[in-house]
Amino acid sequence: MFLTQTVPRQREIIEVVLRNGWDYMRRLLTGGQADEPQLPTPAVLKNILVDLGPVYVKLGQLLSTRPDLLSAAYIEELSSLQDEVPPVPWSEIEVLIRQQLKDSLEETFSTVNHVPVAAGSIAQTHRATLVDGREVALKVQRPGIDLTVTQDIVLIQGIADLVARTEFGQTYEIKAIAAEFTKALEDELDFTLEAGFTDQLRGNLSRSRWFDPTQLVVAQIFWELTTQKLLVMEWLDGVPLLDANLIPKQKGNDAHTQRREITTLLFRAFFQQIYIDGFFHADPHPGNLFYLADGRIALLDCGMVGRLDPRTQQILTEMLLAIIDLDAGRCAQLTLQLADSSGLVILSQLENDYDRMLRKYHHVSLSDMNFSHIIYEILQLSRQNKIRLPSNMGLYAKTLANLEGVARVFNPQVNLFDEIQPLITDLFRRQLLGSNPLPSLLRTALDIKSLSLQSPRQIELLLERVTSETLQWNLSLRGLDGMRRTLDDAANRLSFSILVGSLIMGAAIISTKAQTTQLSFLSSVLFAAASLLGLWLVISILRSGRLK
Repeated sequence: MFLTQTVPRQREIIEVVLRNGWDYMRRLLTGGQADEPQLPTPAVLKNILVDLGPVYVKLGQLLSTRPDLLSAAYIEELSSLQDEVPPVPWSEIEVLIRQQLKDSLEETFSTVNHVPVAAGSIAQTHRATLVDGREVALKVQRPGIDLTVTQDIVLIQGIADLVARTEFGQTYEIKAIAAEFTKALEDELDFTLEAGFTDQLRGNLSRSRWFDPTQLVVAQIFWELTTQKLLVMEWLDGVPLLDANLIPKQKGNDAHTQRREITTLLFRAFFQQIYIDGFFHADPHPGNLFYLADGRIALLDCGMVGRLDPRTQQILTEMLLAIIDLDAGRCAQLTLQLADSSGLVILSQLENDYDRMLRKYHHVSLSDMNFSHIIYEILQLSRQNKIRLPSNMGLYAKTLANLEGVARVFNPQVNLFDEIQPLITDLFRRQLLGSNPLPSLLRTALDIKSLSLQSPRQIELLLERVTSETLQWNLSLRGLDGMRRTLDDAANRLSFSILVGSLIMGAAIISTKAQTTQLSFLSSVLFAAASLLGLWLVISILRSGRLK
């Protein structure tokens, strides 16, 4: 596919790029020489994405979750992208809702507010009441957005194909990254995925040893009404957390105490999601954290989630401890353990980079340290050292950054170290002993008992073999079989070469001193044998393809 074909959407993209003055893409689109990609400035990139429309705004929001790919200036600029767009008229939304419902609109809802409470690039949300009186939120996909996303995905893949031809594109595996982003865009169009994420998160947070689950709410999904284009969920009556007037739950519970309790609740809920459940809400910006009318906290919009396997959870827990200790060497080792792939990495250089970065915090109080900013810097230093980390590391860093940002605004007196210290201690205990320590201790005791019973006999056998000289060592090294065959071939050819040379020299000596017919015949036979062997040797070498 060529981006310069004269189709409306491609022409529109070219016009937007040229209008915003991105010189690199101008050269690329017009067939000029543009080997080394040059990103526009953060502000220009943001303007381009806004001008290209809601799908590219969503792409920019996804890019803002990848500090392992972009510098801090780009992440900050793209994080401010809002996908609020003019709402679709109710007449069009009504048609789509009716298409998605099994029964008629009137038989399903007693009332539907025609004015949306929110409108985004992919969907808009309306408040409604079921016929049984329950309040619900209707998240309705914008009509025709699926076709727009499909067209733009093709164009994104086309741009990725062009950039992939450059050294930059090959180093950062641009086509793989484009595939990640396009898959995320496609997933946004399937509301049953978001419904599943919401249910899973709701189940995980319904139990905890760190906080009171009754104080945290995730909306209930109405599966009998939910489809790929219509998401029906429980209506949660509240306001964004940062705009809330806190309601005292009991006498003597002042606003400062409430803010501290809510901050602790959020930190513990998200630490459980990240470090214990391995499944977390990856977009806790202020608009997705609601203060409900009854004083509880709600998590909204579970469309973007992250996943971490147990090994990664353990590494990230150790990374937090290494950051607290300002241990550059340990940070470097843990980064390499996290890496998906990396080229030639000089460990000492990586350690020096981390040491220079962490040195800025040597005289900073732990309570004043910005942990998410340090994690951002670690990801960006990894990128500079050509270390490719899993994409979920970007979601992890973005989640911590959003959470820490909300906490500092909501409760300026928050002490982050006091919040996370008991959690890290408990995490290490769980990783050492598991969630149920008694069975772990019993298994360990049995292993130790078995080892103690077997060890004396094993040591006795080892000493017997050493003293009787019957001890044998069996070593198996990879790649030696191929080397052995190569050496055997070379030795055989060398032997044949010596044999051919000997036959030729013998035939020459006999020929010079031959005085009888028999000697002359023997000389001819030797020359013939030498020629045949020499010819076979030449053919063998040529067929092996290793003449050079």
